[in-house]
Amino acid sequence: MESYLFLIPFFPLLGFVLNGLFGKKAGKTFVSYVGCASVGFSFVMAVVAVNDLVSRPVEDRQLVQILWSWMAVGSLHVDLAFLIDQLSAVMILVVTGVGFLIHIYSIGYMHHDASYWRYFSYLNMFVFFMCMLVLGANYVVMFVGWEGVGLASYLLIGFWYEGDDNADAGKKAFIVNRIGDFGFVLGLFLMFITFGSLSYLEVFPKAFHMHEAGQLALNSPVMVAICLLLFLGATGKSAQIPLYTWLPDAMAGPTPVSALIHAATMVTAGVYMVARSNILYTLAPTALLTVAFVAAATALMAATIGILQNDIKRVLAYSTVSQLGYMFIGVGVTAYWAGIFHLMTHAFFKACLFLCSGSVIHAMGGEQDMRSMGGLARKMPITYVTMLVATIAIAGIPPFAGFFSKDEILWKAFTFPYYPGAGKVIWFMGTLGAGITAFYMFRLIHMTFHGKFRGTHEQEHHLHESPLTMTGPLMILALLSFVGGWLGISPLIGHVLGGVPNVVEHFMEPVFEHSQEVIAASVAVQHHSHALEWTLMGLSVLIAACGIYGAYVVYIRRFPELPETLSKTYALHYKLVYNKYYVDEIYYHLVVLPIYYFSVFLWKVVDVVIIDGLGINGQSWLVQNGSGAVRNVQNGYLQSYGAFMLVGLAAVLWYFLWLQ
Repeated sequence: MESYLFLIPFFPLLGFVLNGLFGKKAGKTFVSYVGCASVGFSFVMAVVAVNDLVSRPVEDRQLVQILWSWMAVGSLHVDLAFLIDQLSAVMILVVTGVGFLIHIYSIGYMHHDASYWRYFSYLNMFVFFMCMLVLGANYVVMFVGWEGVGLASYLLIGFWYEGDDNADAGKKAFIVNRIGDFGFVLGLFLMFITFGSLSYLEVFPKAFHMHEAGQLALNSPVMVAICLLLFLGATGKSAQIPLYTWLPDAMAGPTPVSALIHAATMVTAGVYMVARSNILYTLAPTALLTVAFVAAATALMAATIGILQNDIKRVLAYSTVSQLGYMFIGVGVTAYWAGIFHLMTHAFFKACLFLCSGSVIHAMGGEQDMRSMGGLARKMPITYVTMLVATIAIAGIPPFAGFFSKDEILWKAFTFPYYPGAGKVIWFMGTLGAGITAFYMFRLIHMTFHGKFRGTHEQEHHLHESPLTMTGPLMILALLSFVGGWLGISPLIGHVLGGVPNVVEHFMEPVFEHSQEVIAASVAVQHHSHALEWTLMGLSVLIAACGIYGAYVVYIRRFPELPETLSKTYALHYKLVYNKYYVDEIYYHLVVLPIYYFSVFLWKVVDVVIIDGLGINGQSWLVQNGSGAVRNVQNGYLQSYGAFMLVGLAAVLWYFLWLQ
């Protein structure tokens, strides 16, 4: 039955080839059908595979298809193989399902673009590589997808390459990701040296049994090194400190691309990789602590930057960076399923938010500055309602999806089994970031949809609701943003509701079984009262509500006087946050310029002077001039030959008579 798994990535690959080769001449109707149907068929096959998976006994829920032996070099054996278990099942449904909705939305959004065929071709290629990343049964196949989505993102971010800013944004994303990928590759090398394999089904059981046998101690240097190197790759792909700066600039691409990259696919790859490698990270608590603290710092820092952004897509971009931080907090405190659960709910509400912003930009004739918007709720009721639902979800208000996944992560951080004290600090940072998130997201809602319209008369005249191809996906995603979290209701709330189970946790539990066994054997069980959990849950909701109310006070009751007053009163703080803490400028002067000047030195000194000048050109000069001098010896004159013979004879006689 597993022989059909290859069809999941095959259909998007087929769409990429057909649209790439024939789309330009075949026309937009052909491109639309091929582009959307290919991902739609992939989603259908994913549903079939997941249905096959859940129909099996729990201990046998694993589908594997080996297409062929790919590499066999010495002890390294790599198969081109696909694996679907409970973890990849959730991921592949999110990737193909949300990806399909974004493809449908793109029909309306990109319809007038001259390179319509190229856009859908790249979009299909992106989904193909993401499927490879998620379905790969070993790290090598994962890495192919990992690099492939990096290439596709470069093409999509710089899709409108005629503008220098767009092309630069694509290059920035590509280069920054390569830095992280270098660490990822080193981690794979070290993993192969340690375990002799890169296959999940060999590495993970071997690591667990080596630990059980006392051959691999908890926090051994090799495990910490492997996990930190892999996490370096994740910081690039999933935009965490210090490699997060590419993601806000990626807004240069078409808005559906932003939704695809920032919601359900590429940026979540790092979270998936850590969750997939859960037993390795569980054996390296120091690496977990690093992941959790980097994630908490990223979540809080990106949230503060989002407060003062005026570009509607940049607000959402920093929101994505922040929400990725929450996902990494989840996997960093060993709540791997909670991190994946937030990945799923985030895919729903963030895809909805980005597509709603695209609807607004479409109606505004390309305008993205929220200071030129306002009062759009009356003109765009569907976009307004769906974006409001997604905003409430990301703010963490019950019973919307974001509440359940975010609250579970915060609770697991508070009860971090390896480092309880550090867990409390991470919880505080995460809770504070959640309140800030609620503030800047409702700031976006108020500036965009409420109050008076602040744009031009021509923009106001052309305001209209988007077509059904765009609003249809919005309504589906808004519904999922509301009900999607109900699949992961915590036991505490589930008990109050009459025993409602946590479907997501129970479904993914077998994937993290060995990790839970290691934790249970390594640390003492912590007991916390239900009252404490209820208190923390209520506190996080209260802080989010304060953020929402604060946005209402600042941007509805006293807008624009209060923001202007605050910016003058706290000018230094305002300037620091408004300029994103000058991180890009710091990187430019400490990293980019030194590399640039060093490369110029290599070019003009090492290459031009030493290699070309003294090396290649110097040798050719020596041969040319030396041969010219020696050529005079063979001039054809007998007198010269006789003179040379006499000089030579004199030198020989002098040698034998005087030096011997």
